[in-house]
Amino acid sequence: MSSGGEELLRSRGLRVTRPRLAVLDVLAGGGHLEVDEITRRVRERLDSVSTQAVYDVLGALSRAGLSRRIEPAGSPARYEARAGDNHHHVVCRGCGEIADVDCATGSAPCLDPNTSHGFEVDEAEVTFWGLCPTCQTRRSADD
Repeated sequence: MSSGGEELLRSRGLRVTRPRLAVLDVLAGGGHLEVDEITRRVRERLDSVSTQAVYDVLGALSRAGLSRRIEPAGSPARYEARAGDNHHHVVCRGCGEIADVDCATGSAPCLDPNTSHGFEVDEAEVTFWGLCPTCQTRRSADD
């Protein structure tokens, strides 16, 4: 586990621990991972770690802006390393695959609420739904 992870944790005021470094390393591998998958991959790196410890680490990393928690409707929470850039997601209705979608540029009225009800809006969360290429092919084969 790299000293880059140690520096990253320290820069956000977090203590450097083996579980935090392992979770950062897993998230750095990319994807939108469920806690069970993160825990399995962390256990491959460490002798032992509880699922609760992974939840605690993910909470600390999310609060520090080092990971992002997303929860598409009907899906368990997932975590990713890409945080702080207000990107969005596209989710496959067939298999649940999730991919990143960069934030729309230019005029995007849905990202500017008509009224903020006094809130200071700093992020918009948009989820696009559809069928991934694999599920489209499967659907075509079933027709």
